[in-house]
Amino acid sequence: MGGAPLFAHAQNQPAATTEDKSWQTPPPGTKDAQAAYTAGVQSALADKLANRPVDVKTSRLYVHPPVKKQSADEYRSSFAAGYDAAVKHSSTTSNGTL
Repeated sequence: MGGAPLFAHAQNQPAATTEDKSWQTPPPGTKDAQAAYTAGVQSALADKLANRPVDVKTSRLYVHPPVKKQSADEYRSSFAAGYDAAVKHSSTTSNGTL
């Protein structure tokens, strides 16, 4: 069947190490700040995969954070940190992908 080669291919991929994932782990902070960091990482990945310009300030969640107005600056800051971490990580990988 067609699924077997795909499964075998997935088994050949190296397992992600703790070091590989550490840049994706949000820093200590509020629940909203940690969620924003994770959203920033995911947005950078999505921008890269969709061949969109990689720019945090054009991301929908940066422009329109899903939090109350008084929390928007903290959300944007954490979102940008996650986005930047993903972009930085992608520039240090050998294959150039996020």
